[in-house]
Amino acid sequence: MSKQLYELGEKPPLGEVPEKMHAWLIRPERFGKPTEAFQKEVVNTPSIADDEVLVYVMAAGINYNNVWAGLGIPVNVIAARNKGGEPEDFHIGGSDASGIVYKVGKDVTNVKVGDEVVMHCGQYSRNCEWVKKGGDPMYSPTFKIWGYETNYGSFAQFTRVQAQQCMPKPKHMNWEESAAYTLVAATAWRMLHGWGASSIKKGDVVLIWGGAGGLGSMAIQIAKAVGATSVAMVSGEDKFDYCMKLGAKGCINRNDFDHWGMLPHWKDNAGYAKWLKGVRSFGAKIWEVLGEKRAPNIVFEHPGETTIPTSIFVCETGGMVVVCAGTTGYNATVDLRYLWMRQKRLQGSHFANTEQSNQMNELALRGQLDPCMSRAFTYEELPIAHQLMHDNKHPHGNMSVLIGSTGFGLGASGKPPVAMVHPTLPKGDVHTTPAPYPMSVPLPSIAEGEALTIADDGSKVRDLMHRGIISCTPDDTVGSVAKIMVDKEIHAVVVMDEQGMAVGVVSQTDMVLARQGRTPDQARAMLAREVMTPGCATCDADMLLSDAVSLLTARRMHRLVVTEKDQPVGVLSMTDVVRKIIGE
Repeated sequence: MSKQLYELGEKPPLGEVPEKMHAWLIRPERFGKPTEAFQKEVVNTPSIADDEVLVYVMAAGINYNNVWAGLGIPVNVIAARNKGGEPEDFHIGGSDASGIVYKVGKDVTNVKVGDEVVMHCGQYSRNCEWVKKGGDPMYSPTFKIWGYETNYGSFAQFTRVQAQQCMPKPKHMNWEESAAYTLVAATAWRMLHGWGASSIKKGDVVLIWGGAGGLGSMAIQIAKAVGATSVAMVSGEDKFDYCMKLGAKGCINRNDFDHWGMLPHWKDNAGYAKWLKGVRSFGAKIWEVLGEKRAPNIVFEHPGETTIPTSIFVCETGGMVVVCAGTTGYNATVDLRYLWMRQKRLQGSHFANTEQSNQMNELALRGQLDPCMSRAFTYEELPIAHQLMHDNKHPHGNMSVLIGSTGFGLGASGKPPVAMVHPTLPKGDVHTTPAPYPMSVPLPSIAEGEALTIADDGSKVRDLMHRGIISCTPDDTVGSVAKIMVDKEIHAVVVMDEQGMAVGVVSQTDMVLARQGRTPDQARAMLAREVMTPGCATCDADMLLSDAVSLLTARRMHRLVVTEKDQPVGVLSMTDVVRKIIGE
């Protein structure tokens, strides 16, 4: 008689499915940081439909999907499923996995019990009329991301998937390696291969943002496989060797440039000219890396808000900027003149369909796709892995966690088909901060470097600024911050840490948003760190006033903290600028 529950690492006899299973669960009452949201529980092993498969999970990939699921934002995935008729009051996440097939539905023909598989995360109804007519399942109204929008993901002993999600596991990879690459690699494959005449081809130049990250590391290898030349954008020279060993022609350190951000208004001549100088310099750096004056045929985008203006500017005439995310923000600005006059394409892309996922996996099976796994965790460390990602302290590359596997390095049953270099990131590598957040904007080409003369009366920020900083600490309550605003008759308070550094701003707008959906007592009890706008836009007291105004307008802000020798000394607001204009 079969056991009702098997302990972790105690693999049931092949094909024997126990009634219960161990899993990491998220419940609504625990929404919050990952180390609190994820809790170990024992639940019923899910049943499967005729086109589904039950997989015994050996290892699972870690990604942002279930950081968001644990927070309950931007979507409460449990409530969304309950509204759709699903009864479970919990979420088992996990959108990447490797494992062994233990049960198949009666209509399943592509896998059998005992097959070792990896799974892509795209699910859709086979009964959808769009799908039945041959339409791309990615456009189906039934499309969902397994383990995020659906339940019973890979953070459990058994996961329920559609048969079409299952793909052969590369025999030369161990369990944790094979669990780490599918989501990011399939996403990168569609971005580069999914757009007809605009898709990547031999001889193309591709600019890849975040070359050392999970997505970028896959994109470099996919570009190499097709015979394209890639230029990797990274956050420091310590990642150059890593990207070049993966196949990049060369790298650019994003911190060597400071023009990032939303476009200045096209009527802001001074701001636009400064942005133009920066973006031309960046374009010239691409030429330097390539050793020839060529623009990228494809720009592989995911930072979004701070980089889209630059990506569109440097992209080749008739080329494509393809974007799958907005890690620096969603309100990307575009100079439409470049789209219509130079006929460039700004293309959105989301994950991949079944065919594209399998095309990607063929690359892995041939040994041409390194999973770029930066760290693997034990089952007990699953919440910690997500907490590191939540805190932006995780390493670049891809991460996974052991589920059924009893140790690291297990599961490989063959040698790599081809010899591959397995580059490693610098020791102690972690993400630092979100992408830089200064100014931005574009139009003439890189080569059109004619001088631009801008009229400026020479006014400095120090001529208009208000001296003195009214501040609070990150742990002050919203109630106490509100009292400061009322007593001092001000519109914003600077948040200062213990070292006296400005780490954010609480504005009147932030206070109003804190009140939304909460009682007055709940809002007053919140901390400044929870409602502040992170980061603090600063300018030097000796900055030209025109440059400060361009910074304010480019970032749609009303005030800047003014510094002298990197120490906050005052504030410049739009009100101060208006007073100068009207001569007060």
